[in-house]
Amino acid sequence: MSTEEKSLHFIEQIIEENLTNGFPQNKLRFRFPPEPNGYLHIGHAKSICLNFGLGLKYNAPVNLRFDDTNPAKEEQEYVDAIKEDLQWLGFQWDKELYASDYFQQLYDWAIILINKGKAYVDSQSSEAMAEQKGTPSQAGVDSPYRNRSVEENLALFEGMKNGDFQEGTHVLRAKIDMASSNMLMRDPIMYRVLHKEHHRTGNDWCIYPMYDYTHGESDYLEQISHSICTLEFVMHRELYDWFLDQIYDESKVRPHQYEFARLNLNYTVMSKRKLLQLVQENFVSGWDDPRMPTISGLRRRGYTAASIRKFCDIIGVAKRENIIDYSLLEFCLRDDLNKTAPRVMAVLDPVKVVITNYPEGKEEWLDAENNQEDESAGFRKVPFSKEFYIEREDFLEVAPAKFFRLSIGNEVRLKNAYIIKGESVVKDADGTITEIHVTYDEDSRSGSGSEASKRKVAGTLHWVSIQHAVEAEVRLYDRLFIDEAPDSHKEKNFLDFINPNSLSIVKGFVEPSLETAVLGDKFQFQRLGYFNVDKDSTASKLVFNKTVGLKDAWEEKGKKETNSINNALKDINKYFKVSTREERNAIRNAIGETLAGISNYSLLQNSFKKNINNNKSSLLFANLILKYAPLKASDYDREDLQKLFTMSLRSESTFVRSRTVLNLYHLEYDSEFKNSFRDEILKLESNPPKNSSEREKEFIEQFLNKL
Repeated sequence: MSTEEKSLHFIEQIIEENLTNGFPQNKLRFRFPPEPNGYLHIGHAKSICLNFGLGLKYNAPVNLRFDDTNPAKEEQEYVDAIKEDLQWLGFQWDKELYASDYFQQLYDWAIILINKGKAYVDSQSSEAMAEQKGTPSQAGVDSPYRNRSVEENLALFEGMKNGDFQEGTHVLRAKIDMASSNMLMRDPIMYRVLHKEHHRTGNDWCIYPMYDYTHGESDYLEQISHSICTLEFVMHRELYDWFLDQIYDESKVRPHQYEFARLNLNYTVMSKRKLLQLVQENFVSGWDDPRMPTISGLRRRGYTAASIRKFCDIIGVAKRENIIDYSLLEFCLRDDLNKTAPRVMAVLDPVKVVITNYPEGKEEWLDAENNQEDESAGFRKVPFSKEFYIEREDFLEVAPAKFFRLSIGNEVRLKNAYIIKGESVVKDADGTITEIHVTYDEDSRSGSGSEASKRKVAGTLHWVSIQHAVEAEVRLYDRLFIDEAPDSHKEKNFLDFINPNSLSIVKGFVEPSLETAVLGDKFQFQRLGYFNVDKDSTASKLVFNKTVGLKDAWEEKGKKETNSINNALKDINKYFKVSTREERNAIRNAIGETLAGISNYSLLQNSFKKNINNNKSSLLFANLILKYAPLKASDYDREDLQKLFTMSLRSESTFVRSRTVLNLYHLEYDSEFKNSFRDEILKLESNPPKNSSEREKEFIEQFLNKL
């Protein structure tokens, strides 16, 4: 096998095998089949890149087919947004099609199935049908309407179509096998009554076909050769094929379904229902809010189509589910913007700087490189004058040893300009610094070639001339969720993990070259990150969105918190080795401070679960997580708590037993739960272990008296 063949993903391998076995290449046809019930998100981008990528690779047409079979949730707004997203990503479909194009044909085929005795009208409630479906290990039960006559089924189905019945009174079911091991084959619903206006067909239809019936038949009508779905549709493939069997003509291409792993991205949610909830409950400003994982939200945030395509290419196409780190998506974006985004200067938390020895009224226009990664980007002119802004965090009156920015008595270079030295400050009545006074070295201008210009100083700062500064609204976006898996925790609402700092709005000042920036323009604000012009910008008010920082702050934070957990666990071992209570208290308090500062819910949960074992250090650490971590008692699984407390009360260590009794005494557990450990604690009271301390006995007495 050649190197190129080895690099093929499994769907490409299937296609290559089909072609080798005689399938005509001119018969290859693919499709992207979104349901217009919401905006596309980054997960859909993977499917888009896969299907349209195959079309480009094999010079085959790719249809855009909207699965518009549920008028209760679908809108023209979503159709338009999906088309815009596809074109922005750089793809063009062959035919724009709709499942509703096939409503008449699907209805006619349903009539054929009724006539063949392979479909019937069921008049039970949805609850009764669900109960009769059985379980994976228990066969289903036939509907009492399963053997209705063909004539009765045809009449009822006609009545359903004509709107004679209310919603929920009848459905059309395929007659397959109520004992099938695949529960989807247990007489699935083909049609339901819906008295809803459709965005394309209006009120022409009162019945609408189900996805499982519509999908394969639509593929067949369009002569799709490879119908590519995500893994959750593996069990649907048997039904897909059964419906095709009923209408397949051997002279035509028969579609085949193939499944790949969907994109699972941490620190976000991919459910359209949950994304809609975020919109409807005003956690975000809309589907295109820059914090949303929607393609329109990413576009508004400042993501590039190239970065999203690159991301989808890197993660590849696989058969096994896995979770992709959000940092990889941001890496692809930084990599692209680093090559293309012009460098400019902006100050977002300004403090005024005055050069005391700079001539009054003097103004200079200095050369600034637009992008050192792109030689063709050239240079621009930036104005310099006696007064300018720097970031407030770039100055300290008295600086620690490793502070490489401006301070009294120390020098820094201003980007593209001069070396300055801090001399004094002006403060207001509250002690806040309002002005920093500096001197400058006139011979140190960047690029002048003088000896002074070559002098090395500790740091370089960005700045904006006050006289020339352009005011701008800057929206500083961060991840929408603070947990890596916000919708995966039992009895927790994903909304509990909304990041309260996901958006802050500041007034900043930018260099005058940005005054003419327009919607979609992207820049690197030097030392701050990448930003783009938002759609809310006007001629009189610039609005920028922070797209992404220059570094991955979340990765750094994640590593720091993981290291903190690991170091705290190591410190637990010292707890058992020191000889005095004061030393133990100091260790415990230090660990407690560390745990209290960790916000990663999943990290704390995983650390808690991992340390429920018979090792005394682990048991004490898990108990300290309960005491100090910023989680509620209800955040922990009841069975895990039961196991931890039982094992801890039986521990060989008096310190573990004592901490456990204290946790039961102080933490907010219900009386029934606390009482479940009464017998275990009574044993410790009546027959204390040899190493039982006086404090342990005191804690036990307090606990039992409280019950």
